Amino acid sequence: MTSSTQELTQNVKQSGHWIAPLQDEISRVIVGQRNLIDGLLVGLLTNGHVLLEGVPGLAKTLTVKTMASCIQTGFQRIQFTPDLLPADLIGTLIYNPRSGEFTTKHGPLFSNLILADEINRAPAKVQSALLEAMQERQVTLGDQTYKLPDPFLVLATQNPIEQEGTYTLPEAQVDRFMLKLRVGYPTKTEERQILDLMGTSAPRLEVNPVVRPEDIIQSRSIVNEIYVDDRVKDYIIDVVWATREPRKYRLELDGMIRYGGSPRATINLTLAAKAHAFLQGRGYVTPQDVKCAGPDVLRHRIMVSYEAEAEEVTSEQIIEKIFAGLPVP
Repeated sequence: MTSSTQELTQNVKQSGHWIAPLQDEISRVIVGQRNLIDGLLVGLLTNGHVLLEGVPGLAKTLTVKTMASCIQTGFQRIQFTPDLLPADLIGTLIYNPRSGEFTTKHGPLFSNLILADEINRAPAKVQSALLEAMQERQVTLGDQTYKLPDPFLVLATQNPIEQEGTYTLPEAQVDRFMLKLRVGYPTKTEERQILDLMGTSAPRLEVNPVVRPEDIIQSRSIVNEIYVDDRVKDYIIDVVWATREPRKYRLELDGMIRYGGSPRATINLTLAAKAHAFLQGRGYVTPQDVKCAGPDVLRHRIMVSYEAEAEEVTSEQIIEKIFAGLPVP
């Protein structure tokens, strides 16, 4: 490890002073779900939107609300329903008959942390209204364009697509999410802890704000400086290219992949690996960081073929085979 890398590691440890207090505060309410919490932290550190998927009752919404309460910043929860309109998100122009002028009324998107709850319960027109806000971090009302505040992060939850009363998210919108986190059931021990903590009609536990937006923005600048060796960069390229042309890497995935990851997947995988290294207190990225971040970055960007669906092969299984088959630098 060179002196510059040692200096970066020291900067990471100093800049990440808020990580442990935030995790401790969240753990007062949320039992387990470490992968979920770390994924949300990666989104904060990389300015990337996060999609959470899991069956109802797994504390997806509660985790996001708890994390938002620990940060001294704006927060809005939007409950997506089939009758929601785009104007309910971005706002609208209101006509004043006395003055004959239009005034702008901003919608709930004009905040810092946005919880899009059950995003797949709204039709495609509403889901598409998020695209400009998520990608450009701006909103257009009439002939005026308004910048959204910084930080601006969309944390969306959805139930699995096969659940009744849901809509499939447009692929263009799904790709705007940096990470897709799968939320699973807790262990038996964790569920007993949840029962002891939440098995009451009393008000839920309160958390204290322990992080300032300035801390997050400063940490983002450190994350951008984290060192990535050329061999690790080549490894990331190989991982993404293996989702497009697995035959060139001698992977037994012929006919299983319809579409692989785009260059956006390459960029996001690099950023997520940097953020993972930051959470580990390191100023450099290792191949293990890439492996840890890979499933969350790639699972929603790999479109499996009809043949794979018939054989019940999932994108997660494809990702496992890619990481198992590629040589590690």
